[in-house]
Amino acid sequence: MTSPAFHGGHEALMTPGQVAALFHVDPKTVTRWALAGRLSSLRTPGGHRRFRESEVMNLLASLTTEASVG
Repeated sequence: MTSPAFHGGHEALMTPGQVAALFHVDPKTVTRWALAGRLSSLRTPGGHRRFRESEVMNLLASLTTEASVG
């Protein structure tokens, strides 16, 4: 997996493939999440989707729970 791209001091952006790797899903699933409004996306001039790293990490954290030791 490659690192998220940084654009001149702006927030880091991730490709659908990078997001999919974090969630262990197919990149098309990430695109469906964007279409459903679960995750917002930006479009590059070439029409490719990019996702804000902070939003992706917030979603990941909200879906992740720590296992209790017991």
